Order: sequence, then C-alpha cells, then structure tokens
Amino acid sequence: MKITYTLTDESPALATYSFLPIAKAFLNQAGISIETSDISLSARVLAQFTDAKDELSYLGELVQKEDANLIKTPNISASIPQLKATIKELQEKGYVLPDFPDNPSTQEEQEIKEKYQKVLGSAVNPVLRAGNSDRRCTKAVKEYAKKNPYRVVPFLDTCKSKVSYMKEGDFFSNEKAVLIKEDTEARIEFVGSKGVEVLKKGLKLEKNEILDATFMSVNALSSFYKEQIEVCKKEDLLLSLHLKATMMKVSDPVIFGYAIKAYFSELFDTFKEEFEALAINPNNGVSELLAKIENSPKKEAILKKYNEILATSAPLSMVNSDKGITNLHVPSDVIVDASMPAMLKNGARLWDKDGKEKDTNALIPDKTYATIYEAVIEDLRKFGTLDPTKLGSVSNVGLMAKKAQEYGSHDKTFMAKEDGIFRIVDANNQVLLEHKVQKGDIYRANEAKYDAVLNWIDLGIQRADITGSEAIFWLDSKRPSNKIMIDFVEKRLQELGKKIAILPPKEACLRSLELIRAGKDAISISGNVLRDYLTDLFPILELGTSAKMLSIVPMLKGGAMFETGAGGSAPKQVEQLVEENHLRWDSLGEFLALQASLEFFAQKNKHNKAKVLANALDIAIGKWLENNKAPSRKVGEDDNRTSHFYLAMYFAEALSKQNEEKATQEFFVSIFEEFKQNEEKIHKEYLNVQGSKVDLGGYYKLDDAKCDKIMRPSATFNAIIERISRGN
Repeated sequence: MKITYTLTDESPALATYSFLPIAKAFLNQAGISIETSDISLSARVLAQFTDAKDELSYLGELVQKEDANLIKTPNISASIPQLKATIKELQEKGYVLPDFPDNPSTQEEQEIKEKYQKVLGSAVNPVLRAGNSDRRCTKAVKEYAKKNPYRVVPFLDTCKSKVSYMKEGDFFSNEKAVLIKEDTEARIEFVGSKGVEVLKKGLKLEKNEILDATFMSVNALSSFYKEQIEVCKKEDLLLSLHLKATMMKVSDPVIFGYAIKAYFSELFDTFKEEFEALAINPNNGVSELLAKIENSPKKEAILKKYNEILATSAPLSMVNSDKGITNLHVPSDVIVDASMPAMLKNGARLWDKDGKEKDTNALIPDKTYATIYEAVIEDLRKFGTLDPTKLGSVSNVGLMAKKAQEYGSHDKTFMAKEDGIFRIVDANNQVLLEHKVQKGDIYRANEAKYDAVLNWIDLGIQRADITGSEAIFWLDSKRPSNKIMIDFVEKRLQELGKKIAILPPKEACLRSLELIRAGKDAISISGNVLRDYLTDLFPILELGTSAKMLSIVPMLKGGAMFETGAGGSAPKQVEQLVEENHLRWDSLGEFLALQASLEFFAQKNKHNKAKVLANALDIAIGKWLENNKAPSRKVGEDDNRTSHFYLAMYFAEALSKQNEEKATQEFFVSIFEEFKQNEEKIHKEYLNVQGSKVDLGGYYKLDDAKCDKIMRPSATFNAIIERISRGN
C-alpha cells in the first residue's frame, strides 16, 4: 500500500520539501503511504564510497516488480565539472571521498574513476525506465496554455539563423546494423598494431534484437568546426554548440572538447606545454581551463590571447552575458533538447556578449537528429511564427525499455587509441559488425531488445486507437538500425490491420508541424534519444515549457513510473531562491504525476479511496490552472510554495464535495473551511519571507532542517496539514 517518491536535485528537490508533506497527509486518508528514495547526485556518489544505501539499485529492483508505483522528479545527469563540484562540497561537509582522477596513473586511481563514472550522465534513467514512454499534454493543461499563452517572440523575415551538421563522417553516415538470429554472447574488440584488445565482453544478445554500431571521424569533426567558425565570421552569426554531454556522457564531452580545441586552436598551440603541465582537458570546457591557469605564471599572457580570440573569431552565443559565460564554458550548460527549443521559440535567435538577441548558427555535429530542428526553422521561414493559442499537440510514445538504442550505449562507447578496427564478435567467433577507424575516432554500439521494440510498437498503435490522432513512426530507412525496425513495424501493422505512416525525422517533424498549425493533434512514435528531444521540442513550442507534461512509463513487468517533467532552468531558479527567497519552479508536473499515480494505484488494487483521491486531485489541478496559481518569476509574488497551498486547498474542496466516501467528505468539509478562513493569513506568511537571502546549507547536498524551514514558512498552513495527516 505504498507509492515511492524520489528525492533528487536542485529546484525539484527544494519543491519536494514543501509538496511532499502535503501529498503524504492527503494520501494517509486512503491508507496509502509514500516512501522516499534519494537518488540525487550526492546520494549516488556517497553510495559508491560509503556505507550509504544504494537507493538507485534498490529502485532498479523495484521497477521489475508488478506492483511498482514510482514518482520520479528530475535529477542531475552529471557532467564531470558537476561531479567534481559535488565531490568538493561533500568533502567540505566531512565525507571522506577521493578526488576525481582525470588521468589515472595507478590501478587504485583507475578503480576510483570507474566508480565515479557510474554516477555520471544518465546513470538514473536507464535503470528506472523498465518500460516504454507515454508522454502527453492533458486536456486541462492544453486549454490553460491556449488561454494563457507564453510570450511569443516573432520569427523575423530577415532571420538568417540555421542548423548546421556534418555531411559525412558522423554517426549517421557510418552506422551499420544486424538482426541477431539466435541468443548469443558477444564481445567488442579493437584490432590495432599490438593485436586484439577486448574492450567489452559478456555482451548478452537475444534473438531478434537489433544491434548497431557506428563511429564519428574526429578529423571530419574538426574540419566541420573550422568550416562553421568561418561561416559564422563571414555571415555575422553567433556560433552555438548544442550537444547532450550529460546523457551521452562518454561521446559528447569529447565532441565538445574538439569544439574548444577548434575555436581556441591558437591558444592551445601557443601554450601547449603549459596546458599539458596543468592537465587541462578541453572536454571539461573553458571554465575549468580558466580556473586551472589561475596560479600559472603565464596567466596574463594566456588571458590576453584568450580575449584576443574572443574579439576576432566568430561571436559566441552566451549562457550568461553579464558574467561572460559562453556557450563553450561548461559542457552541461547547453543541453540540446532544452537549448534548441528555447532558441526556436525565441524567434530562432540567441544572445551575444552584450546580451542582445542575434541570428545564430546552431551546430549539432551529428546529422541523425539535427534535421528535426532544421525542419522547425524551415517551417517558421515558410509559414511564420507559431501561435500557441491555436496549436494542436504532439504527444510521444518513445522506445526506451531495456536501455534501448543510444541511451544504452555508454558502456559500449570507446575512443580509438590508434588506427585500427572496432568489431563485435559473437560466441562462435563470427564478426557481426566491423568498422575501420583512425586514431581518436569515437565508436559506439547500441542494442534494442525485441520485446521492448514490440511493446513500443503496440503502445504506439494503442495510443493512436484511443485518441484517433494521426500517428507517425519517426524512422529513417537510410539508417540501418531503423531499416530493421521498419520491417518490425510494417509486419506488426499488417498483423493488426492498421495503417500508420512511417517517415524520416525531418519529414515527420514537418508533417507534425503542419498538423498542429491546423489545430490538430499528432502522435510521434520514436526511438529513445528522439523521444527525449521531442518531449521537449513540441511542449516548449506549444506550452512554453516541457515541465507541464504527463509522463507515464508502463513497465514491461506490470508496474508504472510517473515522471514529473524536465529540469530546465533549475540552476537559475536555485540561484534566485538563495538571493531572494523566491522559488519559481512550477510543480504542475508533480501534481500530474501524483494524480496519474493514484489513478494507477486505484485500478491496480481496486481501491476506491485512491480513486476518490485521484478524481478530486484531477478537479483540483483544473481549478489551480483556471485560477492561474502557477508561480511567478518575480520576487514578492506567488511562488512554488503558494502554488502548493492553493493546490491543497482546492484538493480539500474537491474531496469535501465528492459523495462516494462519506467519512472523507465530512472530514474535508471542515478542512476546506479552515483553509478558506485562513487563506489571507497563510498567503501573507508565504509572501512576507521573500526578498532576503537564504542559506540552503549546500547545493548538491542540501541541509534538510534549513530547507524544511525555508520551504515551509507558514505555521498556519503546516498546522492544517498536520491535522490532515492525523485525520482529526
């Protein structure tokens, strides 16, 4: 009789201090407990090096159970700079942790690095997503968005912004794939000048799974960057790099590093020996470089050359113009699935060093998914600015079960130490896939299990049947792995007598835009990484944010996980809370997840009280939206905490008006009355604390007592919640 709620990082973690006591109190009325599980970045680090419980492994076992019911808030997918900052903070708090070894020189250091690598990037999602994804906008949220559209930045006829990607030598052009005929065990090998080196063994392949492999040529990548720098200089465009250096934690930091070396090539050439002595790793960004030269005797000369390059080379887009933080400062600052939609809804422009909007050349080196953003710009250029008051919705059914496709590739991604051959060999010593590479090339292999793929196809068909919306499988026959998948899709559609279009990503994106411009809805049925990109792209274009989507993961084993939206600008929101005691994080995602979780719980357990709670919460969310109780961005106005108060009041009101559970109804009549009588007092108690600095006791590991006090400042409201919890 429980629901599991994750404790994570940044804004979602802070909001949890306020929201979780409310959720626990209301659910206690139905005899349902909420169990918490800490999978924050700091908790994951401590689980590797102390006797702290490994909560992620525990949840990994839970999602394999039929009764799993998990609510997951957004967590940090850590880059190396974020990991290092976490380690430093934990060390300062007294935890005995080793430093992160950039270049291990001993076996002990290598083992330490391997432990830390377990928490980097998308360490959480592949473990918990034991099912495929069903992500969509609820009717109430969509109607609210149409009546209260975000501020639209017009797309100008004169706009020169574009998306640029490699035409050859990238992951897309080098992909090969094979359909596995029988269960087998394989290994990944590298054949070089010293013979055969086994890079990964014990790769368990199942009958009918799709195995693919590819590589990116770093010579072609470097040439691409140099060409685009010149294009930006010639056409007076901002240069902006968009990668996924958090999720794609092995490949994308390296791709990021090559951009640093290309843009600052003079700097790296001039100070080669100095940089080697300082162990400067371009993969970690300009920010770390600037930090490491701080005590260098050549600091002034390095900074002079650095500023000279910034002044004479292509203008860089900025993450924070006021602080001089460029697009190349930190690899985790610009994450493609969030940064590109933000650019597109901003008239396809980004900001220069003076904080002014400017036409931009968005670099997404790998062609595989870059074309979807190219499609949006083409659509804007042809049909003009999107009007959120008239747009339909694009929901998504995404393949992700069993670490499907690229997000399952981290342990199968390698850099070529020299010229040679990467190959995958099965138990019978048959070569399944083979690629000839040059030194430095980035190689990766991916899997997609048959039962995961079949479940995804059926889920897509099911959603199309239920909604009647036009559905599209986003698959490109020019990709060998997609070509095999298309065969599966066509066979399944034929078996069920269904007709659903199959289009390459760019054409699918253009068709989806055509549909929503006409006010119609569409369903995108896509692979794993594309799932991640689309569930930000369309919600941001339609709603202004991706945090308001309902995200359900029906598990293959029968349970379910409910995800609560994207992290988005969480770091900036934490910064505002610290400076002004105002948290603008919108918890609508948490509200929707809790409602869907209760609904699932009620159906699974034939539990009427849970059903009553689910229905009442649905009504409360509708009223919350109707009355526009979302947080304001401005200090002194409603924020995350007041939004929780109003949801609780509307929740109590809905429960007081239902008549299926009489005892519950009678109890909440008095609770709602108490809320109404104290509404003004509670509201003032929240607003009165704003405007001054607060101390969270940490960033990556928050101080519970301090944050509880900050996020629950209304004694009056807390007393009512305590009364609900007691049930008297």
